[in-house]
Amino acid sequence: MRIDGSVALVTGANRGLGRAFARELVSRGAARVYGAARQPDAVTEPGVTPVALDITDADRVSQVAQQCADVSLLVNNAGVLRYSTFVSAPSPDAARAEMEVNYFGTLSMCRAFAPVLAANGGGAIVNMLSVTSFYTNLIDASYGASKAAEWSLTNGVRLELHRQGTLVVAVHASFVDTDMAALTNAPKDSPESVARQAFDAVEAGQAEVLADERSRTIKAQLSRDQELIYPPLQKFWDDALKGGS
Repeated sequence: MRIDGSVALVTGANRGLGRAFARELVSRGAARVYGAARQPDAVTEPGVTPVALDITDADRVSQVAQQCADVSLLVNNAGVLRYSTFVSAPSPDAARAEMEVNYFGTLSMCRAFAPVLAANGGGAIVNMLSVTSFYTNLIDASYGASKAAEWSLTNGVRLELHRQGTLVVAVHASFVDTDMAALTNAPKDSPESVARQAFDAVEAGQAEVLADERSRTIKAQLSRDQELIYPPLQKFWDDALKGGS
């Protein structure tokens, strides 16, 4: 589909990658860009219409789908990261919050907007995923689980909405230079680069974006994950935990 002349809605548009998505849509000539956030006053990007939305609130999601019935491009960007392990975390609350936003919130948005997109010619959905969709790392273990679930959701929604002509794009990225990745000094992609690649894929009709070398490498290693991915991780964490004991 063409971005020029489309009507888009971006969740989590108040900062970071969501703001970059919204800005890129405006620059590509989208006729209208809705910027959704829990605090709509924080959506200040020129040319973007603020919308109050908590994607974990099913009633509000339904209201926004009715309010924004002209949408032809849905960008599911809103997400949460709690840096939680599975077993040693004080409670499963972090894992539950990540699943509620990253998986169930995205599912709610897809369900609510599927008929909107169908009525507007099919359109497209962009789901912002992660390299941790592909593997589990202890530093953000429960986040990875939620993103793996969201990846599975994305693939299933693509199959389900194919007949109505809706393109569903999975965007996988490693660290992006936003507040979410502020705790790491690892190399980071710019939000602008990820946004450009995502919308290039939409316009080209491509189902997947691997936005950086790390994402491409990890996905290529999946068939040999117990040989190539997890042994180095296990050694890293064994050494780290031993050093901290």
